[in-house]
Amino acid sequence: MFYHASPTGGITCLEPRISNHGIPLVYFSRKRENVLVYLSNAVERYCRETGFAWEGRWSKWGPYGFGKDGRMRLEEYWPDALIGTYRGVSGYIYSAFAVPDPGPALEIPDAVTSRAPVKVRGAEFIPDAYQEILRAEKLGLITILRYDEMSAKTREWLARTVRAEYESAADHPEYRHFLSGRFPSVIKG
Repeated sequence: MFYHASPTGGITCLEPRISNHGIPLVYFSRKRENVLVYLSNAVERYCRETGFAWEGRWSKWGPYGFGKDGRMRLEEYWPDALIGTYRGVSGYIYSAFAVPDPGPALEIPDAVTSRAPVKVRGAEFIPDAYQEILRAEKLGLITILRYDEMSAKTREWLARTVRAEYESAADHPEYRHFLSGRFPSVIKG
């Protein structure tokens, strides 16, 4: 089974869209729990909540990686980031039996892409993405590094990364707005 998450309901066919890789693809994971992070985009949510108007394509914020055991590891890069990004957000997890035209391999465990539209075989409504993420953690399907558990070394890496991301995002004012709002001491400091 292949899984795809979207805040949009009623989808019967998933169409390729341009994302971070610059070519139209449909993105899937072989693990249901790995798509939970796509139910909300921290950049878009922050901008909308702070009244920042944007008509372009939203930058993505992907605060996750994968452990040596292959489990997704969500990382909270500011206090209560998971709550601020996912609490109260509903959406859908779509499933498909097959991917008809596999796209390029990604360096993301269990990820699969399709160059062609993919027929939806099932849809699961998720009433609260935050609660579903906590449930996946409790079941041992994902791990979460909370902000207050982050090492000094990781915080230093985060500050360097945020500064570099801010500098390279001159064409993405929505992303700069997000970074300066979520990391004011790093950007203005």
